Amino acid sequence: MAERIIESVDGELRARVPKGLPLLVVLGGTSDAGGVISQLGEYLWERCGMDEILRFDPDLLLDYRSRRPLITFDEDHFTDYEPETLALYLAHDELGAPFLVLHGFEPDFRWGQFIDQILLLVDEFDVSVTTWSHAIPMPVPHTRPIRATVSGTREDLIEARSVWKPTSKLPASLTHVLEYRLQQLGEDVVGFALLVPHYLSNTDFPDALLTSLDGIMAATGLLFATDPVRDANREYLEQVERQISENAESVDMLRGLEARYDAYMEDQTPPSPLVGEDGSLPTADQLASELERFLAQQRDGGAHGSGDSPTPGP
Repeated sequence: MAERIIESVDGELRARVPKGLPLLVVLGGTSDAGGVISQLGEYLWERCGMDEILRFDPDLLLDYRSRRPLITFDEDHFTDYEPETLALYLAHDELGAPFLVLHGFEPDFRWGQFIDQILLLVDEFDVSVTTWSHAIPMPVPHTRPIRATVSGTREDLIEARSVWKPTSKLPASLTHVLEYRLQQLGEDVVGFALLVPHYLSNTDFPDALLTSLDGIMAATGLLFATDPVRDANREYLEQVERQISENAESVDMLRGLEARYDAYMEDQTPPSPLVGEDGSLPTADQLASELERFLAQQRDGGAHGSGDSPTPGP
């Protein structure tokens, strides 16, 4: 019964998908402060070579009246109809490592059936870890690193990165329920709810994408190039700073947010060994340099004869 919601399958590619890959869930329709989900989807399309494995039937899962597809009217006729899509893809990171991506709209209907199908796919491909991220608007300043509420089974990431741990009832998204089901089954899953400045929540905030990519890298071991996003973030922040500096009330608001943020974070632990004290992430060149240093150490260690003991590292 669950198979009926699948519209099409590339059987040859499906058979060639390696076992044990991580799965990224990138579904629109849930909280997307700072445009983190839409930015992440665009990033993956542009840089990760998304090849469709299978596609779900939108006629069974989508409420067209609430989310109408786009179509172009060109003077006297319609062109470029853009139907909503929801599919599973095979993608590759910056070093060519493969991973799975579930990308598209959040289903309006048949949540139970859809989630059952995803659980079957997780089992079929022996998914190593399922991860996702979204963002919620919070009274935090843009001049401080974006933090997160981390959920799931990865205690190491929860301990290192989760700075806000509320207990609250909230409207569930499909991704919430999928994480819940995966955790019940003993599968490895981790979610990142980024805490984005409320006054920037209606914009595409590049720093939210940077933080999302950093969390995904920490959860999966994948490597993504962040230099282009970092450049876009610098330009974005320059514009924000100019606008705020022109309004005394905005300056006062920012100073108040900074003071409360710093007081709250005073006793918090660093979010990640990859993140500097100022919240900066390593560049692609820095990551490549560190990888080369590690590989050189491995080669030096392997050069010792069987009677030699390699010098311990630091």
